[in-house]
Amino acid sequence: MPSGSGVAAVRGAQRAVGVQNYLEEAAERLNSLEPIRFTLSSRTDAGVHALSNAAHLDVQRRQGKPPFSPEILTKVLNTHLRHPAIRVLQAFRVPSDFHARYAATSRTYLYRLVMGCDWPHQLPVFERNLCWALPANHLDVAAMQVAAQHLLGTHDFSAFQSTGSPTPSSIRTLRHISVSPGLASPLVPSSQESRRLQFWNLEFESQSFLYRQVRRMTAVLVAVGLGALKPAQVKEILESRDPLGKHQARVAPAQGLFLKSVIYGDLGQAGP
Repeated sequence: MPSGSGVAAVRGAQRAVGVQNYLEEAAERLNSLEPIRFTLSSRTDAGVHALSNAAHLDVQRRQGKPPFSPEILTKVLNTHLRHPAIRVLQAFRVPSDFHARYAATSRTYLYRLVMGCDWPHQLPVFERNLCWALPANHLDVAAMQVAAQHLLGTHDFSAFQSTGSPTPSSIRTLRHISVSPGLASPLVPSSQESRRLQFWNLEFESQSFLYRQVRRMTAVLVAVGLGALKPAQVKEILESRDPLGKHQARVAPAQGLFLKSVIYGDLGQAGP
């Protein structure tokens, strides 16, 4: 279920209408005996995007009525979704004890950076709110890649967790992390100005992440790329387990972050 700009990623207070709210409103047309509630695989901050997400729901039909087929369920929801940036890509039956959040075996996040733009308002229209515009003309990507290796593997990521976020354990296993060249949106017209832009992608893959862990790790890696930190200092920050330090307390802007895919082992992938 992709979501675009202008859609809060989860159900929130009355002032913020999110993806979950739109889905549940559309699901009212299924005439379930009990109100339908969607449980999303991943909760994301306002401003964060989802190229794809996953959710589970229970539909109780009247006695004698057969279950909806995945095709009918998908069609009904998409017909009645009132936000153009949300679509159900596929649906399938799962065991009754399946949980979209806890059954996920892998989540991948993508963070987009752009250089060559002095001010965010100078970004092409089709890139606004979809990347972090760095006020720099050079990024030491090699140093960022060295620093990223210190984060790879199983660690206590307390230093990269926002304070006040309850979790039973701050131990996580980062299976993959990369810094690689990115691309501008194909909708951005070619011009002398746009050709100066240079995009970079940061990808992170783990079974689960701490609250704002990806955005904090991104901020630290960017600090390395800009020369404010040395790669070895990332290891020191990680081992400090202190979330209030000067560098790790910084959080990368929400608009550059995308939930790219969610994987469910034998059930497959929810992602492009």
